Amino acid sequence: MQETRQAARQRRSRRRLLVGTAAGLVVTGLLACLVMTMQPDGTENAGPAAATAVVNSQETVPPTPPTPSASPSAASATPSAGAATPSAGAKTPKAASIPSATPSSASPRTAPATSSLVGRIRPNATYRGDATVYAAEVGDGACSFGPSDDMMIAAMNETDYETSSACGAYVLVRTANGASVTVKITNVCPLPCAPGQLDLSEQAFAKLVPISTGRIPITWSLLSPDAVGTISIRYKDGSSQWWCGIQALGHRNPLARLEVRSGSGWRQLARTGYNYFLSENGSGCGGAIRITDIYGERLTIDAVAVRPDVVQSTGVQFARH
Repeated sequence: MQETRQAARQRRSRRRLLVGTAAGLVVTGLLACLVMTMQPDGTENAGPAAATAVVNSQETVPPTPPTPSASPSAASATPSAGAATPSAGAKTPKAASIPSATPSSASPRTAPATSSLVGRIRPNATYRGDATVYAAEVGDGACSFGPSDDMMIAAMNETDYETSSACGAYVLVRTANGASVTVKITNVCPLPCAPGQLDLSEQAFAKLVPISTGRIPITWSLLSPDAVGTISIRYKDGSSQWWCGIQALGHRNPLARLEVRSGSGWRQLARTGYNYFLSENGSGCGGAIRITDIYGERLTIDAVAVRPDVVQSTGVQFARH
């Protein structure tokens, strides 16, 4: 009997142990499931978050400012109703490029010189420097114009001479006491002549002060004179159909370009320091010539025969400004 009760107690102890163990396993299983459930969630959240951050960083880059619409640009490029000529920045002005077969009798224009054609000497600008004096003799000089009947001439300092770009320009020279004289640039004054300096012929200098003064401060500005006749063309001595140098004489305004017809187009010739435009391979020699002043006006001259060192009149002239 006692053994039976002891065996019963052992069986109850085993059942409690099994129940406790089973309960422990259940709790352990629940905890494991909970841990496993939380771990995948954390991993899955990290991926989308990183991807979202990359996408958002791209989307939040400041956008490129929009290109201005064509309308304002077109409006700013269009001359106002009161504008008589193109802006100074136009490279191929059309309104000012009006060929003329005869000397112009129109009233002075107010068209600005084009920035692509003008050199150091600009219209509507005043330059300061000194005037000195030299014996011009017959009036010939670096511009290769030859002897001059009008001795109201001057030599331009080498800087403003600018590879003969100043040749033929008319400038009004003034002194502080109010005296003035208009001279034509026919020569160059080498260093030490400074920028702004003019070396006047004795005849021109005497219009301002006595020649004995020697040197005086001056101001000067570009002119577009009235009575200057018409333009002539001269081929350099030695010119032929295989090589030629071409010079324009008597132009009212400074000359910016000289071109010759070559094939179906125009070829611009290089300018020399002695004021001839050279066609070293003969292209265009004896053909049509086109000249352009600093205001952009173009004059086309029919074929001019190659006659070396002969002045040939064209009957045309640039407009007055």
